[in-house]
Amino acid sequence: MAGLIYVLNGPNLNLLGLREPEIYGHDTLDDIAGRMEDRAKQLGLEIDLRQSNHEGHLIDWMHEAQAREAKAILLNAGAFTHTSVALYDAIRAIRTPVIEVHLSNPHTREEFRHHSYVGMAAKGTIAGFGALSYMLALEAAAGL
Repeated sequence: MAGLIYVLNGPNLNLLGLREPEIYGHDTLDDIAGRMEDRAKQLGLEIDLRQSNHEGHLIDWMHEAQAREAKAILLNAGAFTHTSVALYDAIRAIRTPVIEVHLSNPHTREEFRHHSYVGMAAKGTIAGFGALSYMLALEAAAGL
């Protein structure tokens, strides 16, 4: 489906709104999903938002997005961003463009967060704007 955007979220993002709100904000993943779905409709797009604490699920969903001919994948891989060669390989293995999304700006945080395997393979990265990062990534995906 040409107007389909996968929004994939990695470990601990199910705790948004509760986990370290001073870093990640008070919005829950459901709050973000609702705003994204509203904007996607205005853009003539459909959102398929998912979250998993398991790396393999994210990889399987990226493969599925390509098989379904999704327009793009918005990926907030959480901590897997900094550790997962498997996600890097999965992004490189598919044709569907991937946009890396982060609520916080990893470059202003701990040193280990400055390296992104996801970013090395993604079409682009949007980070540091809190929940707005997802909306900016959706606008970018709509323009692809």
